[in-house]
Order: sequence, then C-alpha cells, then structure tokens
Amino acid sequence: MTERAFPIITVGDLPAARAFYERLGFSQTYQFPPDGEPGFVTMERGTSSIGIGAGAGDEADRFGVWVYVDDVDDVDETLAAVHASGAPVVAEPEDQPWGERVAQTRDPAGNLVYLGAAV
Repeated sequence: MTERAFPIITVGDLPAARAFYERLGFSQTYQFPPDGEPGFVTMERGTSSIGIGAGAGDEADRFGVWVYVDDVDDVDETLAAVHASGAPVVAEPEDQPWGERVAQTRDPAGNLVYLGAAV
C-alpha cells in the first residue's frame, strides 16, 4: 500500500480552523473546489498533513483517517478485505469529482476511515 495517511476533521467554521492551523505553522496546500469557498482543505507542516472539511458533522464523524492505497482496484479490494474481517461498509467505492476513488469504513473504535486512490 502507498505509505500515506492523514487525519481529517470536520468543522463548522472552516476559515477559523484554517487560520488556527496556520498559527501552528501549517500551510494550505490543496482545496476543493479549486475556486471559491472551499468545502475541504489540506494543510501541511513539514511532513505532517491534516484534512479539514466544512460541515456540521455528526459527532461520531468529526474525526476520520484518510488512507491511500496503491491504485483504484485496491480501494475495492481493501474495503472487501476489511469488511470480511468485520468492519462495516459506510460508503461503497465511488469515483469522486476531484479525481479519486473513495470508500468509507470504520475502525474497531467506530472512527471513520476513508480508503482512496487516484483515478
């Protein structure tokens, strides 16, 4: 598997969260959509990164972990493997408008886990 993963938080006020992390030394490196007010940003500080999504978010889903897998087929295969071991399927694999295939599951503690790969 690709060796990249990062936490994602969902916040009610994305501009305030972005400013907070900038004060901690993070810089925005990505936003979606690319124009206008973002619904999601990636912030990086050195080799660390965090995703911040806009939305009220269910209390249980205010934190998640994004895990990149090697390729598009691995999204489906990895989801099938963790599901076979008892993890729930929160969202089936689906190609997203930003160019990645994404599925969602939960870890044993109930935290949201995104599985993704570039399309």
